[in-house]
Amino acid sequence: MANDFPAMSGSLVEVRAPFWRRTGTVVTSAALIAAVFGGAAGGVVGYSNASAPAATSSTAVALQASSGTAALDVSAIAAKVLPSVVQVNVSSTQGEGLGSGVVLTADGRILTNNHVVSGAREITVTLGDGKTVPATVVGTDPTSDLAVVQAEGVSGLTPATFADSGSVRVGDQVVAIGSPEGLQGTVTSGIVSALDRTVTVPGTGRQQVSYQAIQTDASINPGNSGGPLINAEGQVVGINSAIYSPASDDSQAGSVGIGFAIPSNVAKQIATQLT
Repeated sequence: MANDFPAMSGSLVEVRAPFWRRTGTVVTSAALIAAVFGGAAGGVVGYSNASAPAATSSTAVALQASSGTAALDVSAIAAKVLPSVVQVNVSSTQGEGLGSGVVLTADGRILTNNHVVSGAREITVTLGDGKTVPATVVGTDPTSDLAVVQAEGVSGLTPATFADSGSVRVGDQVVAIGSPEGLQGTVTSGIVSALDRTVTVPGTGRQQVSYQAIQTDASINPGNSGGPLINAEGQVVGINSAIYSPASDDSQAGSVGIGFAIPSNVAKQIATQLT
């Protein structure tokens, strides 16, 4: 059925940069324009990927649910999932940047976004315990904006549990974990705002990337890319990948409560193919 609702005006910023030079000067890419269509409203989204001094947040609060539903125990979810979320640090010819990742195997296979590692000359992964180790790209799928990397010399990591994203419903309570602006281990919560949003963003070169996304109002910011969107059982239902921002300059991009995640069923399928 045709979309009867016009897309909101705005800019899509693919945050393949900003990268931070070693001097601390921010280098940002030119704004790239694209649209998001689908459902009851349109929008414009931007990739999330940025860098800043890392810090670990251990604070989580219980979300007071709406009448008739149980309160989401964010503290319990955070305690369960934080060991399965890593920070992905990237060096390229443009500078240094970062994103997030989800542990797939105990020996260090990690799922993240392709745009986090695209063009990387060197990759390291900061684990949940703060240890940083080298990593290499195992495989990438630019058409789905997913990639798998291998952390070197690790064992005993805690793999994340993936849920069936086909069972996700609008209104479900969710939690996002990642490294927004380099603040590793940041936990935010919200709900599933919509399903099957058709997100179209610039990919590698002139290639466009399109996928049906889960929309959420859980706060997602630059640096959350590749991190998990988690259900009330502590299972991954999506890989956070893009945000809407009304800003025309990617250096000003930030959460306005409209974020998008690649469904876990797609992520699992691609991860299996890449490994």
